[in-house]
Amino acid sequence: MVEGLSVSLTQAGPMAVAASFVVPPGQTLALVGPSGAGKSSILKAIAGLLPAAGTVQVGATCWHTGAAGLPAWQRRAGLVLQGGGLFPHLDALANVMIAQTRPDRDAAAALLAAMQMDGAVIRRRPAQLSGGEQMRVALARALARAPEVLLLDEPFAAVDPPVRRALVALVASVRQQSAAPMIIVTHDLGEAAGIADLAAFLDGGRVVEQGAAGRVLADPASRLNRWLQGG
Repeated sequence: MVEGLSVSLTQAGPMAVAASFVVPPGQTLALVGPSGAGKSSILKAIAGLLPAAGTVQVGATCWHTGAAGLPAWQRRAGLVLQGGGLFPHLDALANVMIAQTRPDRDAAAALLAAMQMDGAVIRRRPAQLSGGEQMRVALARALARAPEVLLLDEPFAAVDPPVRRALVALVASVRQQSAAPMIIVTHDLGEAAGIADLAAFLDGGRVVEQGAAGRVLADPASRLNRWLQGG
């Protein structure tokens, strides 16, 4: 049974962060805000890649408490970094297999096929793939861990608009297939509107506003809404 995610983190450096939120099972939180607001740092702290103080709780399991926690490899987090973060010396199939607890070529190929990647393309290395293809491999790799939490850091950045639209639809499909709570970092909440149930606006490393995505966006006085409108 997939449980919800509860996060309360503080961090003094390299960027000051103060964030608390809850993501129920099967729901998606969009972390939005200006560049340098601490969005990516929060994802990496949840995944165990950055030191932080506070708590990260997944259901009844504590991933992090105080200043200590489970090492990153013990946290079942499906993390998609900006640009995909693929291993350049491995082909697409091997990039997915490396995330599996027990390497299974057929299961990895099936995950890539679900991301619309099959045939000869799965034997290509990242340098031979387009930006959109790299992100599809990264999504397949994230799912290969059977994650309890999905963490997506700007998955639509650095690709052309048609590819962005296809990736938005693909992430929405992943959302429907996985009950794991998801956090997606984005500069464009409009793009994530078909995915996100909740929204949290970060400014200066602090969550200054959060709530149901539709409600927050519909409120003209919302700081998140004003920022999205360029105000």
